[in-house]
Amino acid sequence: MRDTSNVDENTVTIQMKDIVKKFGNFVANDHINLTVHKGEVHAILGENGAGKSTLMNVLYGIYQPTSGSIAIDGKEVVINGPEQAIDLGIGMVHQHFMLIQPFTVTENIILGAEPRKGLVVDKESARKKIVELSDRYGLMVDPDAKIEDISVGMQQRVEILKVLYRGAKHLILDEPTSSLTPQEISELMQIIKNLTADGKSIILITHKLKEITECADYCTIIRQGKYIDTVKVDEVDENKLAAMMVGRNVQFKVEKKDNKPGKVVLDVKDLHAKDYRGVDILNGLNLQVREGEILGIAGVDGNGQSELVEILTGLMKAESGSITVDGNDIFNKTPREAMDAGVSCIPEDRQKHGLVMDFTVDENMILQNFARPEFSKHGILKKDSIHKFTSELIEKFDIRPRGCNNRLARQLSGGNQQKVIIAREVTNDKDLLIAMNPTRGLDVGAIEFVHKYLVEQRNKGRAVLLVSFELDEIMSLSDRINVIFEGQITGEVNGKDADEKELGYMMAGGKTDEN
Repeated sequence: MRDTSNVDENTVTIQMKDIVKKFGNFVANDHINLTVHKGEVHAILGENGAGKSTLMNVLYGIYQPTSGSIAIDGKEVVINGPEQAIDLGIGMVHQHFMLIQPFTVTENIILGAEPRKGLVVDKESARKKIVELSDRYGLMVDPDAKIEDISVGMQQRVEILKVLYRGAKHLILDEPTSSLTPQEISELMQIIKNLTADGKSIILITHKLKEITECADYCTIIRQGKYIDTVKVDEVDENKLAAMMVGRNVQFKVEKKDNKPGKVVLDVKDLHAKDYRGVDILNGLNLQVREGEILGIAGVDGNGQSELVEILTGLMKAESGSITVDGNDIFNKTPREAMDAGVSCIPEDRQKHGLVMDFTVDENMILQNFARPEFSKHGILKKDSIHKFTSELIEKFDIRPRGCNNRLARQLSGGNQQKVIIAREVTNDKDLLIAMNPTRGLDVGAIEFVHKYLVEQRNKGRAVLLVSFELDEIMSLSDRINVIFEGQITGEVNGKDADEKELGYMMAGGKTDEN
């Protein structure tokens, strides 16, 4: 529970009244109200595509409201663009970062707001200010590091420093934990406390109920573009918030009957690999996944999980070892050869490896299967057949907005982009489904839905390899759990017997009596 002593309920910093935002005939925001106070964390909760990011893009000046009014610090304003929002003390940290990889932290932060000494950019004074801000709010960022060399969590801190450097008093954080490890999430929560203790207001766009109950003071719920309610967080529980968000009771526990695993589908032996820096990342890794089971890989990010999945799907080469699927060798094969051998994958990075962002939803749904006779003839796509196929998946997997077949993938919300990938991969009916953080960026209703489909794949006799940084997800879905540490499987526990503390100890390199 958050200490709310720094919240000044008499000082309203942001007030949005009856905000309507339409895109053609589509109403993304339908008369939404939002009131934020000084020193407050105000969560905006809603399903994927509910209109949360649209509302904040209106506040940040990226979109203009169709109707409604905005007041900042008691004065009604019209925000015509992000520059004006910044001048009003509003800063936004987007879900997908906007950083230039080869530039340093300092160069990224001052870009577009460079201090000058005569005709020369005064990097030293900028660096000094960045260090002061970093120390003040506990961000602990190296101003001289290159973006390409730092973690996702550290990149997010750079984005926060960017808005603080420009004088932000009101910070909008859009799905800030969707790409973070549990440790990075804990550190972000502390940073948020440091910011609000200094009187800054935080708007947290999220659908993670645990984070809302941990760090938010108030929560505004939006459902299908409509304002539902604003509640005081310490007066509600997660079940109540979930029901308000999706309009029904949500089943948090995964229903999974006992299943007897069959033959080995995936067999990985003595796998060695180096990361992009040439450093050993997999050090003799062994694992097996059988048909009719979900094998969960539990581990702290950076212990070789990403590289393992990239090697299994043909995106990266290993140094040595062996990998078979149904007895067929797929060691260092191409992505197409891995796919043809029976591997399907929900990738870690949906935008880089899961979708072609400038293709339509129709086109993305048949990416691997465009040559099938039902989708093409003599190299010409059968658009009507593809459209019908995709429409059925849009309906079945609750991809929003309905009828988005001809929308570009980049025009969907992050959660709905993820649903497109999941719909495609689970209907590919391969013997092995690899799911890497499959519910990252999804709301509780969608998570329930995805979990159901993963269990369904397992019940159909398929082998499922689940790699997730969400320990709750690993524990509730897995039949067996392998713990990965420093590129090796260092322990195994039965899913039924999994204990969070024991797993956490093993993930940190601790040994139990059994291993």
